[in-house]
Amino acid sequence: MTTAPTATRLGIIAGAGRFPFMVLEGAKRVGCHVTVVGLRGFANAALAERADTFRWAGLARIGRWIRVLKRHGARRVILAGSVEKKSMYGRLRLLRLLPDVTALRIWFFTIPDKRNDTVLSAVADEFDENGIIMQDCVHYCGEHMAPEGVLTHRQPAGAQCKDAEFGWRIAREMGRLDIGQSIAVKETEVIAVEAIEGTDGMIERAGKLCPQGGWTLVKAAKPDQDMRFDVPTVGPETIANMKHGGARMLVIEAGKTLIVDRKQMIADADAAGIVILSRSDT
Repeated sequence: MTTAPTATRLGIIAGAGRFPFMVLEGAKRVGCHVTVVGLRGFANAALAERADTFRWAGLARIGRWIRVLKRHGARRVILAGSVEKKSMYGRLRLLRLLPDVTALRIWFFTIPDKRNDTVLSAVADEFDENGIIMQDCVHYCGEHMAPEGVLTHRQPAGAQCKDAEFGWRIAREMGRLDIGQSIAVKETEVIAVEAIEGTDGMIERAGKLCPQGGWTLVKAAKPDQDMRFDVPTVGPETIANMKHGGARMLVIEAGKTLIVDRKQMIADADAAGIVILSRSDT
């Protein structure tokens, strides 16, 4: 039996959604041997059918992630898929998450705050100390990054362009402060901003706050986005939530936003009368 060389062995820490499948498929296309660590309560069990090796692990079992990857020779790792950060809070969280010693050390003694980039940077450092390099999460998914331009048949109206520009400046500043990726605006007024509930939760809240609809969702990367962590992601589910919430335009950042099932997302947006504008930060 031939063993794949270390250079072609990749690990994926998989959360929820299609993104882990996209990374896995892209890595397999170029000949990688892929070990997937599926996060319990988030990852799709179907990943086990496509990975060379699959193991479950808890969200707060970082030491186990590392042991599994080292045991199977993975010296590179990608974080892929969503995790609801609110799951880390609430009553009896330590009993629910059962963190290992590595996670406890990072959470309580290493990081100065609990913002996403702070936490993930500490996790990346922990991997590095164990000889595992964290790669850009879109390394094997370049073809899925948003191109620049209006992606839908419907073009933005004048008022929508004004809201897009207004919301863009605020979304970028929110990103700089690592608050959230998304903002809902209408008539140059802020309706809602994303915080710990995530984009989908914010969309639901914006729909309730603006029941007449017609608002714009702006989702942007951080000005200094670390492509290893939490890149903005949209897809058909985003459009379905926007339709339900009464939104009429989605603004994303070209080259820094991952689109899941692009053709389906655009078709769904056209059917719902939602404009998708992909712009660069210029």
